[in-house]
Amino acid sequence: MEISRENFRAMIFYDYKCNLIPKQCIDRLHLAFGDEAPSNRTVYNWFAEFQRGRTFLCDEFREGRPSMTIVATNVNAVREMIERDRHTTYREIQASLGIDMKAIHTILHDHLSVRKLCSCWFPHNLTEAQKPARIKWSKEMLKKFNRARVNLVYNIITGDEIWIYSYEPESKQQSTVWVFQNEPKSTKVVRSRSAAKQMIVSSVIPNT
Repeated sequence: MEISRENFRAMIFYDYKCNLIPKQCIDRLHLAFGDEAPSNRTVYNWFAEFQRGRTFLCDEFREGRPSMTIVATNVNAVREMIERDRHTTYREIQASLGIDMKAIHTILHDHLSVRKLCSCWFPHNLTEAQKPARIKWSKEMLKKFNRARVNLVYNIITGDEIWIYSYEPESKQQSTVWVFQNEPKSTKVVRSRSAAKQMIVSSVIPNT
């Protein structure tokens, strides 16, 4: 779904009428739309316009030649930027090429047919030495509990575990990448937050 500038201005106007401050409006827009959200300056400018009594959301008429930003040169430049760095953002493209957000959106989705997707995460990238060790451990657990015919494990009423890490890794949202049409979805190993970590496990069992 394409969000126009007028749509964003309506959202800003709604927050203004709800007596929010520009910073709160900016946070809400970035939470919902990420890199596609209007810039901080745009939000502050529109708050100022509404405070001056402006009630219409369309652009004021301006004379001059029409925009010529959606051209083959810019389309190819955007393609090259994405191929170099799949994490490229709208603002990086805008800073590099000097074109507006709407033109960038049109180039990305209508001309290049790209989507920004989260990489498919999988728990661990096991080494060849770790794989047989994992199989061996699993077989030992099956043998220990007689393939679920021994119900000792079911004595646990509830439990929980938590890792205490030294730092936070890149979030899934931060790892989103641009994917061209018919291109496979990328994958990524779920990284530990730190080599320095400690697991705390708690379980509740009946008092027998």
